Amino acid sequence: MVVAGSRPSVDNARMRKVLAALDLSIAVLSIAVLGIALVTGGGFARAEDFPSRPLTMIVPFPPGGAVDPIARILAEGMKPPLGQSIVIENVASGGNGIVGVGRVARAAPDGYTLSFGNWSTHVVNGAIYALPYDLLNDLEPIALVATTPQVILSRRGAPAQGLRELVAWLKANPGKQSLGTVGVGSATHIAGLFFQERTGTNLLLVPYRGAAQGMQDLLGGQLDLMMPQATLALPQVRAGTIRAYAVMAATRLASGPDIPTVDEAGAPGLYLSTWSALWAPKGTPKSIIATLAAAARAALADADVRARLTQLGQEIPPAEQQTPQALGAFQRAEIAKWWPIIRAAGIKGE
Repeated sequence: MVVAGSRPSVDNARMRKVLAALDLSIAVLSIAVLGIALVTGGGFARAEDFPSRPLTMIVPFPPGGAVDPIARILAEGMKPPLGQSIVIENVASGGNGIVGVGRVARAAPDGYTLSFGNWSTHVVNGAIYALPYDLLNDLEPIALVATTPQVILSRRGAPAQGLRELVAWLKANPGKQSLGTVGVGSATHIAGLFFQERTGTNLLLVPYRGAAQGMQDLLGGQLDLMMPQATLALPQVRAGTIRAYAVMAATRLASGPDIPTVDEAGAPGLYLSTWSALWAPKGTPKSIIATLAAAARAALADADVRARLTQLGQEIPPAEQQTPQALGAFQRAEIAKWWPIIRAAGIKGE
């Protein structure tokens, strides 16, 4: 005979045991999660406390080239808002920056390793090389930093005084004049190919490990021509050690107003401008990306930073174009524009 009320007592006892077991499981799980956080360094804590130590900005080219000084100016400008220094690491092992960019693509997504690159490394390389990373899916955009046109230069002793004379001189001596490039697919390389195609000239392309090395030979007279970024060209143009024929853009540079545009100099439409920007590894927390992007915008709003970049021939984009979203959209648009052109030209990585 079952006494009334006895069964609920048994059920209550069983329920208490189930709840006790559940509490124990939750406690064990909480300890496990805490242990993982301690082993990995506490990812959430890192995002909240970021940055708590110096950062590394990898520049995939040698020191002294066209890209390096822009990165250093930006790094200095980002130090005050971040409260931490940014160490520049030049990784110039060849492949037009592939090694350096790859380092960042494989780095921990914690915001402490950044990729400073340009149109060549983060657009062109994807069209001519089988990259060990995906330019759009393995990197997080942070900020577009600056844009600049290529400049058509010659050694000081070249006989041509203007661009029309230069083209005539090159046509009279096909295959005899040398043009320095920074490897296959670099902006200097594509600028040279574009120049030859549009002017009907034939040049001897000479690859260099970095733009600075090519500039040294141009200054020494061992190289006839070069078409680097304005960043590298302007100091030497101002010093009168090389000759500038035109900027490859529709408007003159504010920092080099005496240099005509290609339209004015006799090669209309011969435009090629490059740009530089900042990325982090894919998976970097959004809060860290936002912190880095805010620091980059603060740096680009600083009067001293702007003056130094302008002096190098750099044009700083408006603030609304400096966001991670704007850089991502801009990079995708550049890839859609240039990949078909580069592939149609048959440019292949070596």
